[in-house]
Amino acid sequence: MTSVVAVVVTWNRRGLLAESLAAVLGQTHAPTAVVVVDNASTDGTAEDLVGRDDLDVVSLSRNTGGAGGFAAGIAQALTHDPDLVWLLDDDTVPTETALAELVRVHRDHAPGAPRPAVLASLVVWTDGRDHPMNTPRRQPGAPRAVRDAAAAVGAVPVRSASFVSLACDATTVRERGLPIADYFLWNDDFEYSTRLVRGGVGLYVPSSLVVHKTRVFGATDADPGERFFFEVRNKVWLFSRSTGLAPHEKALYAASTLRRWTRTVARSQDRPTLLRGLARGLRAGVREAPRPTASVLQEAGWEAPADTTDPAAGRVGPTEVLEPGQPFALLLSTYGGDRADYLRLAFTSSVHDQTRRPAQVVLVQDGPVPEELAEEIAHLRATSPVPVTHVDISDNIGLGPALDAGLQASEHEIVARMDADDVSTPDRFARQLPLVEAGADIVGSGLWEFGSDPTDVVGRRTPPTDPDEIRRVIRFRDPFNHPTVVYRRSAVLAAGGYTDMALMEDYLLFTRMVTAGAVPANLADPLVHYRVGAGAYARRGGWPLLRSEVALQRRLRALGLTTRLQFARNVAVRGGYRLVPEAVRKVAYRRLLANRTGSPRG
Repeated sequence: MTSVVAVVVTWNRRGLLAESLAAVLGQTHAPTAVVVVDNASTDGTAEDLVGRDDLDVVSLSRNTGGAGGFAAGIAQALTHDPDLVWLLDDDTVPTETALAELVRVHRDHAPGAPRPAVLASLVVWTDGRDHPMNTPRRQPGAPRAVRDAAAAVGAVPVRSASFVSLACDATTVRERGLPIADYFLWNDDFEYSTRLVRGGVGLYVPSSLVVHKTRVFGATDADPGERFFFEVRNKVWLFSRSTGLAPHEKALYAASTLRRWTRTVARSQDRPTLLRGLARGLRAGVREAPRPTASVLQEAGWEAPADTTDPAAGRVGPTEVLEPGQPFALLLSTYGGDRADYLRLAFTSSVHDQTRRPAQVVLVQDGPVPEELAEEIAHLRATSPVPVTHVDISDNIGLGPALDAGLQASEHEIVARMDADDVSTPDRFARQLPLVEAGADIVGSGLWEFGSDPTDVVGRRTPPTDPDEIRRVIRFRDPFNHPTVVYRRSAVLAAGGYTDMALMEDYLLFTRMVTAGAVPANLADPLVHYRVGAGAYARRGGWPLLRSEVALQRRLRALGLTTRLQFARNVAVRGGYRLVPEAVRKVAYRRLLANRTGSPRG
């Protein structure tokens, strides 16, 4: 069943809030939890909310507007680990099947494809008329396949939507961050929804009906008063700074905006006020930048959940310094193609032989395995000196989803990765864990590459160790050796987990983590022996890996983590590397990555 957390932001509308909450709690598809953000109400709302065990209440000491309220609410909602986050204003009264319809479309849309990033309800006013300020427009130029897939579930593809009733895919939210709180009013939902939808799908679901009980029936051309200043300033920020719109979309929406501003001023009964707002907004939009969401919310007295990061604006929750000697979990995944003797050596070196042992081993079995490997798994579980959690997945789902399942089974905040055919040095965790405890979110190390056995060293990989250098290079190459990393589980989950990006899931995750504000570190010394063997260079090339490479670069571009120039460079250089002859690829790899040869003692 789809897990949904509703987020309702309120400010001085006590009576409407009660009606809205009753409707939210009365849904035929009941929310898992309801988060209410009290945006510094003075009408007694806070007193009504205190002590209600059916609500998760977030109180702010200063009105942060819709953007700040929803940013705080979304961060709190993610602590409940939902599939969807349903955003609503406090004057939104959903019909009893409104959420069920959003869930249905999220579940049934285009099976096998990524879930829709956002789903918007049909918003009507109290007399049943469509509310013009909250009626999504059909996505311009949506491909026929997108239109047909939407129509099959009774939906319409859209590029943006309103916070009045908006369900957001939680995985996408973790990837792309929180609303920018400094938008305060006007265009906050437009910026956020376009950022979530970019590179994916947004849907308008007319069968999900909500009533928006605003005092007046207004259109976007109505004089917004002081809000016109925020409208202008925020639109300048949107077109110049947001990653939500592609360049051609910015040109399209900017032209539409100018046309609407002209019409608004022409129809106004108080043009001097609007023109002053226009001038102020243009100046502020050009001269100022939105303050970090963390700063805005902290000024309002909000304490971020400890595991919250914001890919759009950097870390929200500070990295916690931990007491020395923290327990940690070892995360190891195996599948039917692994050898039993290799798995035994990987397990033994990372558990039995360690000077600082894990407190838990999470052993993920990704699909059916041969009898010999199954017997070895049973033996390792029976003879392990530490508890082993066996996550048995019936079908082979791939490394990324398998590791996500393993992370969910971890009982500890610190998690160490290990591959099923590599070998850890005895002091690996004793050297890496202190860096995590001191404040790092992800710590990798160098590694030795070996052939037939760990004494057959054929190369060495030394990663960058300076945090600024790690942040600089990560948009072009992976600065971490995946089998060597130790990380904070909360930082991984806040960045969206591994997800399913075949052959590139680790690089995508680490890029999202670091660009979201995760604190990186590497040890130059090799702490893992990495098995390469025959065919290692062949596996680093070919059309399947090129397709994964291009998919990765498109994802990074869609997330706004790379520029168009960086995208083109990465596809040309990294993609070209996948297609050159194996002999050329071997020489390039040896010179650029495996930068030294020799024995571990050398």
